[in-house]
Amino acid sequence: IFMKQLVTAANFAKVAQYADLFKQGMVCTVLLSALTVFFGFLLGLLLAVMRLSSVQPFRFFSVTRDGHFREQGFLFHLSRFNPLSLLATAYVEVFRATPMLVQLWLVYFLLFDKSVIDLPKTTLFGFIRLERFIPGVVALALNSGAYLAEIIRAGIQSIDGGQSEAARSLGLSKKQTLRSVILPPAIKNTLPAIANEFVTIIKESSITYTIGVQDIMSAVNDIKGATYVIIEPLIVATVLYFCLTFPTSKIIAYFERRMSRGDRR
Repeated sequence: IFMKQLVTAANFAKVAQYADLFKQGMVCTVLLSALTVFFGFLLGLLLAVMRLSSVQPFRFFSVTRDGHFREQGFLFHLSRFNPLSLLATAYVEVFRATPMLVQLWLVYFLLFDKSVIDLPKTTLFGFIRLERFIPGVVALALNSGAYLAEIIRAGIQSIDGGQSEAARSLGLSKKQTLRSVILPPAIKNTLPAIANEFVTIIKESSITYTIGVQDIMSAVNDIKGATYVIIEPLIVATVLYFCLTFPTSKIIAYFERRMSRGDRR
């Protein structure tokens, strides 16, 4: 009975008057998610390659003066030290172990402070404020990159090592082997996980309204302040997020099936 008193047709009529806010919020959410996926994927790919790299600047310490390989001791561990892998691992662990809201506020209030990076107060499409939108994209991409790095790394490691050896025997360099032989099947194998991360990004973008990004949740907040109605705007926002995430997952599943046809015999 209580819910029936809260959710009424009259309240939905009030919300309908602010349909333009929801339209603007959807445009902002889609653009925010698309840019996050693009930059997050590039960052994740870079981090995955760094974690799998074999850069060991102190490798010469692995051999003793008499020509034997060390099996223990400080110099043995120093010879196996990989600074790129250490940096990538630290980045992934920190961003996966801290709340998204904290990361967003640190990026917005620390990195994009006027004394550090002063963004121009301009708008995109007349309603997207870039001085708030860009920090939102950066924060989401930094967070998403940490998760995508682990997904891509697992995909690369799932490829049989014999393929790399065959490519190297044909004269391909490490970069050519990674780009032409390893990455295509690795991305195909991890496509479901990447699709899930994309859907997650669409939903997590709702947190950016806390720094003033004009997304769907920002529209809900504005309508609540103007009409003192909260349940109906939230229901509309739920429907809009579903309309964004459900078709997205189905489209990616379709392309996944198309890509896997070559594996069937």
